Amino acid sequence: MSILKRVFFEEKLSGEEIAALNEQLTVSRGAIVKMTTLAGCGHPGGSLSSLETYTLLWQCANVDPKDPRKFGRDTIVVSHGHTSPGVYAALAGAGFIDLREAVVTFRQKGSSFPGHIEQCVPGVEWDTGNLGQGLSACVGFALSDRLTGVKAKVFCVMGDGEQQKGQIAEARRTAVKYALPLVAIIDYNELQICGDIHEVMYQPLKAEWEADGWEVIDVNGHDLQALYGALRKAYLSEKPVMILAKTVMGHGISFMENQAKYHGSALNMDLCRQALQELGLPDDLDELMAERKAKEPRHPVRPKTPDITLDPGTPALYTESTDNRSAWGKALADIAKTNKDKAGASPMAALDCDLKGSVKVADFEKVWPENFFQIGIQEHNAAVIAGAMSIRGVQSFWADFGAFGVDETYNQHRMSVMNEAFPKIVCTHCGLDVGEDGRTHQCVDYLGLYRNLLGFEVIVPADPNQTDRAVRYLALTKKPTLLVMGRSKVGIATKEDGTPYFGTDYKYAYGKADLLRSKKAPKAAIFVCGTPTTNAIAASDEMAKQGTEVSVYNISSPLAIDVDALKEAAKTGLVVTVEDHLVVSGLGMSVAEKLQELGLSCKLVKLGVTSFAGSATPKELYAEYSLDAPGIIKAIEAAL
Repeated sequence: MSILKRVFFEEKLSGEEIAALNEQLTVSRGAIVKMTTLAGCGHPGGSLSSLETYTLLWQCANVDPKDPRKFGRDTIVVSHGHTSPGVYAALAGAGFIDLREAVVTFRQKGSSFPGHIEQCVPGVEWDTGNLGQGLSACVGFALSDRLTGVKAKVFCVMGDGEQQKGQIAEARRTAVKYALPLVAIIDYNELQICGDIHEVMYQPLKAEWEADGWEVIDVNGHDLQALYGALRKAYLSEKPVMILAKTVMGHGISFMENQAKYHGSALNMDLCRQALQELGLPDDLDELMAERKAKEPRHPVRPKTPDITLDPGTPALYTESTDNRSAWGKALADIAKTNKDKAGASPMAALDCDLKGSVKVADFEKVWPENFFQIGIQEHNAAVIAGAMSIRGVQSFWADFGAFGVDETYNQHRMSVMNEAFPKIVCTHCGLDVGEDGRTHQCVDYLGLYRNLLGFEVIVPADPNQTDRAVRYLALTKKPTLLVMGRSKVGIATKEDGTPYFGTDYKYAYGKADLLRSKKAPKAAIFVCGTPTTNAIAASDEMAKQGTEVSVYNISSPLAIDVDALKEAAKTGLVVTVEDHLVVSGLGMSVAEKLQELGLSCKLVKLGVTSFAGSATPKELYAEYSLDAPGIIKAIEAAL
């Protein structure tokens, strides 16, 4: 049951309120040690040191226990999500959840109360535990609030050890740049897993945050009156504020205090009984353990994210060669122009990391400058911001080079998947098509990585027309999606009569293959994705002149193989996959896997990247790896 039920209205807590809060804190401390002991694992030390902060936040912030996702609410993110026992105890004290259920089922199979906090717990806004990402999520939430007209505070509680993560510096600079209403609270107990934070990696925390433009308030994190005053001051401030809350690991239980081992170690039953006795609480451990053993698995329920409503605009028609990235940029700008003043349309946002001219988001900035966010060379931060914005009703697009937007930020996208976010990640400069920039910039592993990100769709368009239509598909889907393209100009994929295949009547459908060249008696079938598509068409046309018919299928969704198309292709006896990607993990492997699953028998030849290439023109590299028309022809003839 909530004690305060207010949003920092009064300057001070009354004596009665402090007494009631202290009574609740005692119960919460008991709950923390009991739930970790019953589970046999967990993080009681930091939960105890953060407990006063959690208790005051959920008692005082504008978040309704009866409707935790109410529009216009304040937001509380706990970045060091391993302190979940403290979070659950504070949420229970504020009326969000049932305390006994949390204590009995903590970390149990099927429980709604996992080891690291997740959104299945009412009051939790972001699945955390991967340290260093929480503040970036808060930046995303605050930007979304701005775009949706919400005036509210966003709180981020963090551990002191995680301040060693560079992404936090990225996020705090961004918060200051955009003058966001953020309040960061650092649980400064000065201990981490390996001991003293100053010995593990020294940091002048106050100086660092002040240098980046934050106001810093020092406070005793266990003094309720002082902590309330600091939170209230931060709540009323017009600038980002960091509260450095000096605390004690294991606070409130004498033999746990200042002991680093309790960062991630639960008490055994005897020590837990000792702790309960010290707290003056009844010992009901045996009863709770029996109840835990009798519990049946449950099914946690996650909250529904806001729907996205956008008009995809009017597709363009390209008849001459251009680069896919220009087609993407123009389509995005068109969608922005269509929806900017449209009644009922959801907000859009485009994020850039100092590459707007190269990744073609500059036109969006011209159309909708207030929804364009320049994040600088801070890719980890940008990736999380995009994910967080998407679950607040803003369709977010983040564009970058593949080497940064895919390879450098894999874990950030993984956490977007965990949070059921749906950012649109658009990566240009992928594959050998990056050419002279060399192998450090030739992102040739995006499919291998993203096949592990369950739920992520990956689209590799063939030409500017398919790119344009794929972008309009992105504007409408609530799936997290990666759109991939190269750097160079590409030809227009045409029908045999010379007209654009992806023309006026074409609408993008994820998972559907496009039959670009259909033959009556094909000797082979090419499955091709991305930039080499027009080379595959040219190879088919040339072989037809020589009397050998070869069908060509465009596979724009190489992680979702069109089964019907593959069955038809397999009938030829030879399937040749062509991709500007590593053959060990790309389209060829997707096809091989699906052939095996379906029990289809045919020969498979995989053309693609077999090593990290060097600096050369894309034309030279395509020739080296048999991705040009002559190379494709030679491989098919050899296989036949």
